[in-house]
Amino acid sequence: MTRPRRYGDAGQAFPIYITVVGGLLFLAFAYLAVGQAAANRNGAQTAADAAALAAAQDTRDQLAGKWVDTVLDPTKWQDLLDGSAAQLDGCWRAYQLAQQNEAHVDSCRPSLLRYTVYVQTDKSVGKSIVPGTEDKHSKAHASAVIEPLCTFDPPVEGSDDEDVLPRITCKNNQYWDLDPEHLTGLPRPEDLFDVHLAD
Repeated sequence: MTRPRRYGDAGQAFPIYITVVGGLLFLAFAYLAVGQAAANRNGAQTAADAAALAAAQDTRDQLAGKWVDTVLDPTKWQDLLDGSAAQLDGCWRAYQLAQQNEAHVDSCRPSLLRYTVYVQTDKSVGKSIVPGTEDKHSKAHASAVIEPLCTFDPPVEGSDDEDVLPRITCKNNQYWDLDPEHLTGLPRPEDLFDVHLAD
């Protein structure tokens, strides 16, 4: 005599199965939402870093260009090489680079050879199981500094070397002896100044 097949156990297991699958799907969507938010935040930080560096590099290039323009007058070197003659007007580059990274600048603050830039992503986090993310935009900020790298000994007034351009010495033991008659091989902007993100 054969026993009747039991269907009760299978019927009880089915709701549990549905609950487990539903829970797994919820977790998958939750991880997706977290991933979307993280990617959006990373995009904002990338845009902020690029914007701050671009603003600082623009000012560095201006300083280096002014130094080249006045290279025959060492009395003007110090203000340029220590950055005190800098005109901190590089924020236009911050706006440009933020836009290239699908973001916009909320604020660009220059001060003492330093730019601090606040940005916001143009794209929202996007729709997810977390309410309100479709209108959520990530924000980030970054600071970049311009660090002078070079020094020189100014010529002594009345000395025989007064008409000789001083040696300019930069980090990593680089130096340039400049010939007023043949001004070739001048230091590049990156030789004169370092630009990097602030900690």
